[in-house]
Amino acid sequence: MGKLTAPAIAAKKARNGNDPLVMVTAYDAPGARIASEAGADLILVGDSLAMVVLGYDDTLQVTIDDMCHHTAAVARAKPDCHIVGDMPWMAYHVSPEETVANAAKLMRSGAHSVKLEGGRKRLPMIEKIIDAEIPVMGHIGLTPQSIHAMGGFKVQGKQAEHARKLVQAAKSLAHAGCFAVVLEGVPVRVAEMVTEAIDIPTIGIGAGSHCDGQVLVYHDLLGIEDRFVPKFVRRYADIKGASVEAMKAYAADVRSGAFPNHDESYHMADEEAEELHLYGAG
Repeated sequence: MGKLTAPAIAAKKARNGNDPLVMVTAYDAPGARIASEAGADLILVGDSLAMVVLGYDDTLQVTIDDMCHHTAAVARAKPDCHIVGDMPWMAYHVSPEETVANAAKLMRSGAHSVKLEGGRKRLPMIEKIIDAEIPVMGHIGLTPQSIHAMGGFKVQGKQAEHARKLVQAAKSLAHAGCFAVVLEGVPVRVAEMVTEAIDIPTIGIGAGSHCDGQVLVYHDLLGIEDRFVPKFVRRYADIKGASVEAMKAYAADVRSGAFPNHDESYHMADEEAEELHLYGAG
């Protein structure tokens, strides 16, 4: 298939007969290889790293250095996917110069594009990044970096006026040059309206089936993370459950002496063992 470029992704509207885009998060080389071999179109090295890998309660704790570290790990796997590096909180909020420098760090780490949250208020930063020849993916709706301002992880756009603002935000992002927009945590009808209103793909997460693609968190869809499962997540495996059972079996074999066995151990030739025995006896 070959890695999709940002312009190629921008052209993949479902209404033009294209298959929906498949995006999944990954944070390390094994995850990247799995996503690539499964045929994902895009890998998002998401700031969800904070919660599902690093153990924080929200996404606000990760830094640009954290994101670069994990983006580089994904890139070293050379996945056959477009790699999107997430801009973490405060990586694009202070100045255009700092924003572009942070986006450049992600690109030098191996990303093919960057993603950042927010609508019209982020346009100056988005335009500066694009001016630096770095492709940008937008992200509107439920934006986890804004949980304190939003009052928590809440569905956005339930009121008509808020929905209208989301449509306008998406249009602004498309006009600014974004090659795609993530829609998170919005009603189905709102996501459909946004998707119809813009000529670049929408990628949904908790936004229904009318988007031009979908994204899920690796640890959610594989059932590795089970402390909290959002309504929009479909589990395709129970990797945590299988892993716990495997670890229990390992622990039981160690305690009973069944592991390691003869075939799982290294051995000396008999004559060498005999010589060693004689040496020890002397």
